[in-house]
Order: sequence, then C-alpha cells, then structure tokens
Amino acid sequence: MSKKYCTFALDMNKYAPEITTLRMDIEQEVKRKIRTPYDFEFLAGVIWERLHENISPTTLKRLWGYIDGADTTRRTTLCLLSQFLGFADWEAYLASLATRTDIESAAFEGEGIHINNLQPGDRVEVTWLPNRRCVFRYEGDARFTVVEAEHAKLHAGDTFDTTCFLVGKPMYLDNLQRDEVPSTKESVSYVAGSKNGLNSVKLVNGK
Repeated sequence: MSKKYCTFALDMNKYAPEITTLRMDIEQEVKRKIRTPYDFEFLAGVIWERLHENISPTTLKRLWGYIDGADTTRRTTLCLLSQFLGFADWEAYLASLATRTDIESAAFEGEGIHINNLQPGDRVEVTWLPNRRCVFRYEGDARFTVVEAEHAKLHAGDTFDTTCFLVGKPMYLDNLQRDEVPSTKESVSYVAGSKNGLNSVKLVNGK
C-alpha cells in the first residue's frame, strides 16, 4: 500500500463519535478488545506489519483513553488508522460513515445514548466497575451537569462536555469543570471505565 499523508486538515477531538466508531471498527478488524497494555503493543505491531508505518503504543493508549493525553488526535494518526482499515485517508473513512446503516443502531441506540436523542433537562444514569454510579442532567449543546455521584471522582455540580454514553466503551468527558473550585474554573479531561467500559446507560427522567 502506498503511503498517504494528511497534513492539510485540522486535528479532531478524540471524544467525537466518529473517533469512537473508528476505535470500534479497529477492534472488529483485529478481532480483539483493546484494553490492556499488551493489547496496545499488539495493535501497534499489527499496524506495522500491514502498513510498515510506526505508531507508538502510547499514542494508541491516549486515543483509547487508557492514559491521559491531549484532547485532540493528529490527522496523521487518523489517516494511518483509516488506511489500516483499508481507506485512502481519514476523509475517505468519514465519507463511508454517511452510508453505513449500522452506526446509529450499533454505536448509539442499541448500546447507549447520544445527545441527538436528548432534550435539555433529561437525566442519564451510567454505571461502571467496580461500583461506580452517576446521574447527569443534560443542559444542551453537549453540556452536562453531575446530579448524583457514588464512589466516583466526579462530584455533584461538576459540569462537562460529551456527545454520547456507550455501553462497553469508556466514558470520555471533555472540558470538565469542578464545582469545588469555582474560583479557577480549570477545565480538564476525564475518562471513566477505561478498561471495561460502562456497564449500563439509561434515561432516568421522572426520578
């Protein structure tokens, strides 16, 4: 396969649904859930064998939310992973999503909740191992407020951005602002369920 480089477009936020779908497609391609340090070493090796291009396990860990890192993923990385799936580049992969009928049902409806299906004021309950539980209130424009938090690092009053909650996938929260430090309003990123994903996702309106 000839090498193709994508340097003409902007990077993309790693919490975007398109990148969530990319991760799911890669796991299906290698017939393996990418969850442990060895899995990331394995994936980097498979990519090298197929494309003769280097991608570090650390880069993959950041993309999967296994370790902290930049909120955006470089276009060169996205192009490389798209080529691994058989596409010419990242744009070709994105174009393919528009014609796929499995995206909404498998990635959003059947396995979780997407903000397209929410109204401001709706509440979403999520759980993950070992005994974590949170309830979030949707404020609109991809913004949520933590209403309840049990055994989690999140606290009631915290706010964050995200576009979806997927069963079996990590929960990626962007622009997290802690309620206990209103003077600074420092924004950080947060990943929950990085190894096993969310156990359950459901609407709890009226509770």
